[in-house]
Amino acid sequence: MEPVSEIIGRALPLDRSDVDTDQIIPSDWLKRVERTGFGAGLFSEWREKSDFVLNQSRYSGAAILVAGPNFGTGSSREHAVWALQDYGFRAVISSRFADIFRNNSTKSGLVPVTLPKEVVDRILRAVEDDASIEVVIDVVDRRVAVPAIGLDEPFDLDDYTHHRLINGLDDIGITEAWVGEIDAFETTRPSWLPAVRS
Repeated sequence: MEPVSEIIGRALPLDRSDVDTDQIIPSDWLKRVERTGFGAGLFSEWREKSDFVLNQSRYSGAAILVAGPNFGTGSSREHAVWALQDYGFRAVISSRFADIFRNNSTKSGLVPVTLPKEVVDRILRAVEDDASIEVVIDVVDRRVAVPAIGLDEPFDLDDYTHHRLINGLDDIGITEAWVGEIDAFETTRPSWLPAVRS
């Protein structure tokens, strides 16, 4: 995955709580074998209504989704993260995320930013009023800023996840960091045991 140190962009307000993974990407879309193309299915059932926020041209190109509390509940569905990323979102701001969704996000490079509900509500209202407002997510310093409304807030991000995001390390990347040690270990294994061959 690509390193993520800073995200600067416009935001899309999704003022709904308890958004589950089946709403993010309905199960009809899970038949795909690729990891791409899921953006077309993002919130597809809600997008059938013309007034749904994703259908509003003023939010076209938004890189940050600002959502209500308890985002990403439901089944462990990596497709939900893939759909958000394929659509163009690089981060989601909410006051609370489901643990599995949060873990799936950080392993794919989608930044889940947890802020107090009153701060998220303030960002939601500002973005609803003015779709051109820019949001800055500083992953390195773990801060969110919305200069237009004078907001600058820290957010929690554990050191391990912080390291993974800013260095672009998914699970494979972390394993590759140990290639030298793995190769050295393999040379000490008896020949009758299974071995990893390059």
